[in-house]
Amino acid sequence: MKKSSAMAQTGHAGQGATLFFGHGSSPASVVNALGREIVAGTFPERVTLPPEPEMLDRFGISRTALREAYSKLTAKGLLQARPRVGTSVRPRAQWNMLDHDVLAWHLQTVPAEEIATDLYALRRMIEPSAAALAATSRNEADVEAIYTALEAMKVNSKVEADYGFHVAILTATKNPFINAFSSLIRAAMLSVFEMSWRGAEVIKDDRIKQHEMVADAIRDEDPQAAHRLMEELLGDSIKDARAAAK
Repeated sequence: MKKSSAMAQTGHAGQGATLFFGHGSSPASVVNALGREIVAGTFPERVTLPPEPEMLDRFGISRTALREAYSKLTAKGLLQARPRVGTSVRPRAQWNMLDHDVLAWHLQTVPAEEIATDLYALRRMIEPSAAALAATSRNEADVEAIYTALEAMKVNSKVEADYGFHVAILTATKNPFINAFSSLIRAAMLSVFEMSWRGAEVIKDDRIKQHEMVADAIRDEDPQAAHRLMEELLGDSIKDARAAAK
């Protein structure tokens, strides 16, 4: 979005937020700009957006284009329109956090440590049980995929290979809903993997060994060990991510 040197203050956004006004914006750029501002808290939860004429002037777009942008943000769970009240920001709990754009805006605006903490809480709910399930449902091709990713972690980019390792385990569960988990939050997982490997730089061999132990438990069809070892791996990885964020 193009920005002019002119700026304006608005009380609608709360806390005297400073907004940039531009011209010639497209609906997509308006979605991106407002999405980032909502996630960053420039427009807090339940606050009503500035009046339509003000937003039209800010972005230099037509009423139809502005309403198209609002419609897309509404579909992502960020906005709601109410008759005689206006368009307001929905509570954060109602946002579609698995939406690609909403995730991207969080990665761009929310402190990395906060994202890591929230994501690891979700992963610890899913991945230890997924590892246990993989140990009872995997086939030889799944085991090969897990070890292929493990070997890649030793010689190639650890971030992409680590993601591939965890995806291979989720795939081995043979559960399409569990398998979809990784693709939905791929960008966030890659970001956090990058943090955790930075934090584990001096002990990376230990972390690779932990991955190998998880792989061995799945290969050996030991669900209890797979669950325990994955839980330990995730617990140590979040410590690495927090260390890198400091």
